[in-house]
Amino acid sequence: MKKINSDDVPLNSDLLRTFLAVVRHRNVTHAAEAIHRTQSAVSVQIKRLEERLNTKLFLRESRGVSLTEAGKQLQQEAERIIRDIDQVAATFKCDPMGGIVRVGIPDDYGSDVLPGILSEFAAQHPLVEVYVRCEFGTDLRSAVEQGDLDLAVWTQEGSSIDAPTFFEEQTVWACAQRFVIDRDQSIPLALFDRSCWWRNMAIDALEQAGLTYRIAYSSESVSGVKAAISSGLAVGILSRSTVESSMRVMGIKDGLPGLPRTGLSLLQHSKTPSASISAMADAIRHGFPKIEKAT
Repeated sequence: MKKINSDDVPLNSDLLRTFLAVVRHRNVTHAAEAIHRTQSAVSVQIKRLEERLNTKLFLRESRGVSLTEAGKQLQQEAERIIRDIDQVAATFKCDPMGGIVRVGIPDDYGSDVLPGILSEFAAQHPLVEVYVRCEFGTDLRSAVEQGDLDLAVWTQEGSSIDAPTFFEEQTVWACAQRFVIDRDQSIPLALFDRSCWWRNMAIDALEQAGLTYRIAYSSESVSGVKAAISSGLAVGILSRSTVESSMRVMGIKDGLPGLPRTGLSLLQHSKTPSASISAMADAIRHGFPKIEKAT
């Protein structure tokens, strides 16, 4: 087989789009599913891109991939290039869609999923103004009901008839990489400092398992809970896709009980939404990465 000459591989937008898909999903298989290609095709494109640039862009990890320093630098440039290309294309398509869309997304998904959704939506509909609120997930439903938001992603335990789920993933116990539970001490927890099903779920699971615990850290934000987990101060619960590389997932082998799955529903204020709101709803449904079902 002839070896690929990096000088013969053009640095085209298709390679950059594939690269950004892998960045967004942090997993080659999930990226391939999202862009409707085979895993091998995506792997080949990433290899060609790395050969063209003569540098390694990704590091393999147990749950997927992470960016190298060169990869992080390319991400910024690739996002700018693709955004410019899509804006030019949208201009010649004469996309008539405009107006304002007000969206709410739980802050635990804001940093990982939201940038990709907004980037793709802006490229397709450059005349639509988007207002975003990232905050505590349980507050978003009332904001939609009161008309303060047009759309909101709402987290709930499992699925609901009145608000069907469009995305589901496993809720897990998370701790720092080197954290070990002391069997002679109460389990230190990092939880939200308000009453919600998320906080209650953790406490109920431990009490039903007959385990003692103490609230070691409370925060109103997901970033605060994550900081306590990463520092090794406490154990917390997170959605599987939001567990960071500084953490590890705990389970039965650590003596902790199982947790239910988390369902995401898309709440909508108007029963007859505008074209721009409907387009944003579609972008959100397709913007969340596919998470492997827990075994």
